[in-house]
Amino acid sequence: MSLIGKKVESFKAKAFHNGQFIDITDENMRGKWSAVVFYPADFTFVCPTELEDLANLYEDFKKENCEIYSVSTDTEYVHKAWHDSSERVKKVQYPMIADPTGKLSRMFEVMIEEEGLALRGSFIIDPEGVVQAYEVHSNGIGREASELLRKLQAAKFVRENGEVCPAKWKPGKESLKPTIDLIGKL
Repeated sequence: MSLIGKKVESFKAKAFHNGQFIDITDENMRGKWSAVVFYPADFTFVCPTELEDLANLYEDFKKENCEIYSVSTDTEYVHKAWHDSSERVKKVQYPMIADPTGKLSRMFEVMIEEEGLALRGSFIIDPEGVVQAYEVHSNGIGREASELLRKLQAAKFVRENGEVCPAKWKPGKESLKPTIDLIGKL
């Protein structure tokens, strides 16, 4: 079942952010775009490379009025310990949400029940809290933050312009206006 068009349900979770433990709720996602990125666990192999990649593009996401939230089934205490001990994860300035009960992982349909871990899932949520794009895959495949950023930019463009984005579209590139005249001409 697709999550596209579904509103993020009400939730409250602890997070590690900028040296502090904070609460994050669905209300934090209102009024701006959000990129919610699930990963299996702290102190693993692929995960720190992904979080570092997101950290390296964090300013680009912020320029798009988008907050990044990373989520795993670890606690906020484990997030802090990992942040303090990993050179890659030390670069993270976005909130690292703790999901030890798996509530968020189940809500976004990425929970691996028999392992108590989340699949690698990336979700783009609009300012009203509605899922506009997502991708979920097995945990051995690392993601590229620049592609998530491109998808965010495309989702924003479609929303703001009412046009659609062809394959490999990037800001400033040609978009498509869906009209009857285009049918059969592409």
